Amino acid sequence: MKIIIGKVISKKMQKTATVLVERMVVHPMYKKRYKKVKKYQVHDEIDVKVGKKVKFVASKPYSKTKKWKIIEVIDTVKKVKKGEDKK
Repeated sequence: MKIIIGKVISKKMQKTATVLVERMVVHPMYKKRYKKVKKYQVHDEIDVKVGKKVKFVASKPYSKTKKWKIIEVIDTVKKVKKGEDKK
């Protein structure tokens, strides 16, 4: 069972979310690191919001493109602006 973590970028369909997954890859010859991006259509019964990080897992095919299911919403940590951390 493969578990993937990504960010919800679209929630325009019913019970479906588009999740963006970024991963770092090292070029085999030049050893430079670069970012690879992939979008997944994910079944969503929890009704997540755009911008949240989610954990999703492979499951039975729900449609032609939807073969993943959200299992958990990961709370994102808010970024603290400089000077606001000491109040």
